Amino acid sequence: MAEILDGLKVSKEIKQEIKAEVEKIVAGKRRAPHLVAILVGNNGASKAYVNAKVKDCEEVGFQSSLVKFPSTVSESELLEKIDELNKSKAVDGFIVQLPLPDQIDQEKIINAIDPRKDVDGFHPENFGKMALEMDTFLPATPFGILTLLERYNIETKGKDCVIIGRSKIVGRPMSILMGRKDFPGNSTVTLTHSYTKDIEEYTKKADIVITALGDPHFLKGEMIKDGAVIVDVGITRVDNDSPKGYYLAGDVDFDSCAAKASWITPVPGGVGPMTRAMLMKNTIIAYKTSVYND
Repeated sequence: MAEILDGLKVSKEIKQEIKAEVEKIVAGKRRAPHLVAILVGNNGASKAYVNAKVKDCEEVGFQSSLVKFPSTVSESELLEKIDELNKSKAVDGFIVQLPLPDQIDQEKIINAIDPRKDVDGFHPENFGKMALEMDTFLPATPFGILTLLERYNIETKGKDCVIIGRSKIVGRPMSILMGRKDFPGNSTVTLTHSYTKDIEEYTKKADIVITALGDPHFLKGEMIKDGAVIVDVGITRVDNDSPKGYYLAGDVDFDSCAAKASWITPVPGGVGPMTRAMLMKNTIIAYKTSVYND
């Protein structure tokens, strides 16, 4: 039976480390790091995620601000707010919660964010630096996965790593990071996607499988080899007859994979808490490297 890669436990440890660092900063008569979140519209999942980020800020001692816009906001209005935050000496990092309404060009918004305040790690400058193995902000979910593998000392050097899903937020950056010259890294990486034929041929040979599909229970036990490390990024609401009316499912069929794997992340409680913790980590990095801190 697989051991659990406990993202909830590790994320709490990381937030305690950040809190201790913030307490030292404040004790030195300096302001606390400040993270701003921009929320457009009333998407339930986005609201819940942003509210969780605000709570995380409170836990670690950050100042946090939430800027809300209606779904009818114009692109120019949103760009004006981003320009204001870029120039503010009181703001260390900010995020624009995705997805955005159809009238807004998402790429234009991401490109407008000052890379030095891009704590989501989505700006092309930061993505390019990541690909070149330069110091930069890493996207929060891949950063969280790397940290989880590191904290549990999961061997990655020379291992075959299969990533399922090629999104710009998870799959693609994860494929770059697992192949970098570092720990975690130095893996032989295969990036699979919707056009990959017979994904099972790849997953059966993999030492590490990272899924980021949003397809509940996609990865079954018969698709992996004994002793594989399984990282499940997917999280989907699946309707059922429970009092809540749904349950949260990952991309991995947990029971069948846990019977064969050496390590596995649960859903919930695996990658999700790590993503939020690494946003806090990126914010304090932004604070410490800020041109406005003397």
